[in-house]
Amino acid sequence: MIRLVVGLGNPGKEYENTRHNVGFMVVDEVLRRFKVKDLKEEALSLVAKLRMGGREVVFAKPQTYMNNSGLAVENLLDEFSLAPEEMLVVYDDLDLPLGMTRLRLEGSSGGHKGVESIISTIRTQRFPRLRVGIGRPKRKEEVVSYVLSPFSKEEWEVMRVAIRKASECVVRSVERSPEDAMEFCNRRDVT
Repeated sequence: MIRLVVGLGNPGKEYENTRHNVGFMVVDEVLRRFKVKDLKEEALSLVAKLRMGGREVVFAKPQTYMNNSGLAVENLLDEFSLAPEEMLVVYDDLDLPLGMTRLRLEGSSGGHKGVESIISTIRTQRFPRLRVGIGRPKRKEEVVSYVLSPFSKEEWEVMRVAIRKASECVVRSVERSPEDAMEFCNRRDVT
């Protein structure tokens, strides 16, 4: 049962619309759908609480920067007395094609520094995660500048649809279960 949704990203205006902030964008889209505008600072994150699936669910955007996401997640789990299995982490993925979504119940970081930080800090890989594809730059040495840059106009058209799909995936994961949401989330289309 999901009781905490954590969207990964970097705080600050300069990172607001970058590829690395897709997790924040998905959380924002869910909150927009539920007409929640105010987030408060708590447990090193910006937090909003919603009633979903008959229970309170915490939505969080860590403010510790991507590579230190584990610190915020540890604080969130402690603050709300939750187990890692009750958390869904949403983040960008270089290894998925632009706009593709993939929901997994557990696993390695796949090289994602934010997820690596979480696994290292809470000492488990056993938590659901929703990856949203941002594609990969042509040259490996361009990865850092790529993830910290905004989407092009054409890419944004694809991502707008993907973010809506990912937000629906979050809602289904919370209201039903991640297992029940997997078929919808892992379909190859982005509509």
